Amino acid sequence: MFNLYSMLTARGIHKYYGDLWVLKGVDVDIAKGEIVSIAGPSGSGKSTLLHILGTLDAPASGEILLKGKKVTELKGKSLAAFRNRHIGFVFQFHHLLPEFTALENVCIPAWIAGSKKKEVMEKARGLLQTLGVGDRLEHKPNALSGGEQQRVAVARALINDPDIVFADEPTGNLDSAHARDLHELFFELRNRFSQTFLIVTHNEELARMSDRIFHMKDGKIV
Repeated sequence: MFNLYSMLTARGIHKYYGDLWVLKGVDVDIAKGEIVSIAGPSGSGKSTLLHILGTLDAPASGEILLKGKKVTELKGKSLAAFRNRHIGFVFQFHHLLPEFTALENVCIPAWIAGSKKKEVMEKARGLLQTLGVGDRLEHKPNALSGGEQQRVAVARALINDPDIVFADEPTGNLDSAHARDLHELFFELRNRFSQTFLIVTHNEELARMSDRIFHMKDGKIV
């Protein structure tokens, strides 16, 4: 049974890679404005679940409802457009495009969505300012520190006002000081914008700060 009041609901998510049964009937409910962490040992299915909930991969079976939309029924361009508009991503290794400036990297998802260039650039400047890297707009990724790159990646994830942000080991490539800064940033964004986050993390400090923790083991939430 779907929870129609959740931002994200998933029911009966299974995933196989050949003979390997990776996800074994996972159910998830996340409310608007919640920060939820997924924790567990390597190989427990955390990142696979995140990628499926974020529509980057498809389940073998099960259904996902995001803000009232059954995303498991979307395909091709319709799915890509929905993902671009409603979902933001932050990954461990930033995935910033090296030939573009910080400002341009943030703008790209909104330009893909067809938003007006001038308005997008103004919004991107504001986001980068809010995230503490407003003085680094014209710098390319190789001129930014790891913490600065991750803040640019967060701004990029937020540019289309997504309903939810999926973060896969977002502090895994940061030192402890920058990791702590990013933890605090997520909660500041939640408090200011009611932003919803689902975070896969090995960082116990970040997991403990979350509203809830999903502990995964052997393809199940335990």
